Amino acid sequence: MTKAHTPTPQLRGPSDHDVRDQIVEAATEYFGRYGYEKTTVSDLAKAIGFSKAYIYKFFDSKQAIGEVICANRLSAIMIAVDEAIADVPAAPERLRRMFKALVEAGSYLFFHDRKLYDIAATSASESWPSVGAYEDHLKVLVLQTVRDGRESGEFERKTPLDETVNAIYLVMRPYINPLLLQHNLDNAAEATTQLSSLILRSLAP
Repeated sequence: MTKAHTPTPQLRGPSDHDVRDQIVEAATEYFGRYGYEKTTVSDLAKAIGFSKAYIYKFFDSKQAIGEVICANRLSAIMIAVDEAIADVPAAPERLRRMFKALVEAGSYLFFHDRKLYDIAATSASESWPSVGAYEDHLKVLVLQTVRDGRESGEFERKTPLDETVNAIYLVMRPYINPLLLQHNLDNAAEATTQLSSLILRSLAP
């Protein structure tokens, strides 16, 4: 007796991952046009053609959608910085390039699409997890650079390492935090060059 063949059931509709990506892509465009603060989940639902309830199946709030967008943009900045300092053996030059790349990438990504600045500003003011991860990543880069400079004899070793790293980060902060960077865009390029030189003089053995 021949056993009847049962066809493999086919998945209907896009996968959850594809839907999430579609929502994020549409939200990025919508926020870029109307601003994050002025947009509601209902607005997004109408723009995408989904029901509000369907969007809540994938994201529990508007902030959750904004968090993904913010994380994507901060990730792009971190990639740009990592590429700028890759294969640069000298710690002083690495620090210069790090600072320069941070300001250039941050200025472009935060302010090229001006409406998306709302997300950056909100995430910074409310300390979203993506911002914390971004800051932690930068502090690790500074820490590794200072440590390498000390091991190579390019930087002084008397000041406690954590104190040095925190001080450098505080000098950089007005030019890498979006809430502060908006007030420093006009002189950002010149300031990063001068501040990098100041930091490096203070690190000299």
